[in-house]
Amino acid sequence: MNFDMCFWDIFLLVIVSLQATAVAYVSAPKFKALLITIPLPFSVAFLALGRPVDATNIMGLTLLLMFSYGVKFLHLNMKINIILSIVVSALTYCFCGWVLAGILPDSKWIFWMACAGAVGLAAFLMITQTLIHEKGHRSPLPICVKLPIIVCVVFLLLMVKKQLGGFMTVFPMVGVVAAYEGRHCLGTITRQMPIVICTLTSMIIFIRLAQGTMGIGLSLVLSWLVFGAAMIPLTRYMWRRLGTMALPTGGVQYDKK
Repeated sequence: MNFDMCFWDIFLLVIVSLQATAVAYVSAPKFKALLITIPLPFSVAFLALGRPVDATNIMGLTLLLMFSYGVKFLHLNMKINIILSIVVSALTYCFCGWVLAGILPDSKWIFWMACAGAVGLAAFLMITQTLIHEKGHRSPLPICVKLPIIVCVVFLLLMVKKQLGGFMTVFPMVGVVAAYEGRHCLGTITRQMPIVICTLTSMIIFIRLAQGTMGIGLSLVLSWLVFGAAMIPLTRYMWRRLGTMALPTGGVQYDKK
């Protein structure tokens, strides 16, 4: 398989590696989740792909949700090794994205129906999901060991960029690493996915409406304002709900290993 890296591919490799490394070394579960929400990988992957947004970008968010819940189900419910759980969930995302990228037409009706479905599902999960307090954890490995490992993982993910089309922009590049580094707080990581879906959907909708007149670059830059307008109240809502819950006996203990 031929793979030529452009400037944006290299930049994406750097950005995702740094963001994933930050997730590894932050202890508090809610801040790990917050770091995952920041759409730097989406923004750079969008520029690296160099194509307007369409239904594949939105449908990818549903697959992102499936990835997150899949890792949690396989590891916590089925007691499968965390690495195998991540690999199975990531391969499922890639397979579904590859199939859908080849059959989804570039239709505005499919795009808007996908937006409505994604936001509706996210809102339902945000309201109904059970919130739990979980222990914190930070990587015990020195950064000189951890960072090269993350870089290798991200490089492998970049190799399937063209095959996934728009699904590549929301592929869990940070999420793959975050699922492993957040294996002690998968409930908190999963709980963040509805916020990720809502904020990214708002960005993608803005880009879709603006890209024809502003171009891809400017519409992406301005979409970060839309992201902030959606992310701040949703995060405050989630943290307020979490704050009303009683801590488990002894409080939340953060593992410093």
